[in-house]
Amino acid sequence: MKVGTAETSIEEKKKRERSSRLTSGTGSNGGNRNRGGGSNGGDDNNQNNDFFEDTQEKSLDKVRTGMWFLLLVVMMTFGGLISAYIVISTNHVLEWKPFDLPPQIWISTALILASSVSYKIAQKALHNEKQQKAKNWLLATTLLGSLFISSQILAWFELVRHGVYVQSNQYAGFFYILTAVHAIHVIGGICGLGYILLRAWHVTGSTEELTRRKSISKIIGWYWHLMDGLWVVLFLLLGFWK
Repeated sequence: MKVGTAETSIEEKKKRERSSRLTSGTGSNGGNRNRGGGSNGGDDNNQNNDFFEDTQEKSLDKVRTGMWFLLLVVMMTFGGLISAYIVISTNHVLEWKPFDLPPQIWISTALILASSVSYKIAQKALHNEKQQKAKNWLLATTLLGSLFISSQILAWFELVRHGVYVQSNQYAGFFYILTAVHAIHVIGGICGLGYILLRAWHVTGSTEELTRRKSISKIIGWYWHLMDGLWVVLFLLLGFWK
């Protein structure tokens, strides 16, 4: 009886050991599964972030490409108009009767040059992440652009008041066409300024949003500075190449 009892005791002890090993093995596997799940979750987050960044970069690339195409079209348009102006002005046509530029044109020139400077300041502030300062200068640029359009309209009214019409003078016709086409493009630029201004209106702590604002302001800056440069060319052409 003692031997049987000892054998029974030994068998029960072995069973308990096997049961203990199975339990610990199951717990270890469960822990591995949990750790594996956490790792997969981290990989999913990284993949989502990479996908978001890739999508944002592709979107910006499309905007850049579209802007370059637009700038090319604008330059071709004004290149054609300016070439026609130069050809006709050198043909000594009788109807070509140049006149002194209205004082509003000089004011327009000062306004658009000031807007170019203010936009550069806004871009620099945005690059340095001084968001409030950037917003204020973007607002100033938008206001200066609007004042430029107002000055152009006053110049046209001034010429009409003095009896200067398109039909009576080819120089007057080119003056109205060139300034009007430029004003339409400036209005498009003001819309772009309004977009970036609204986007930068509230301070953000998001790195992605700040990066996007910087990129968009750079793209819009290409267009706005082109409008400034074109106006200087038109001002010199209409004022001093008669």
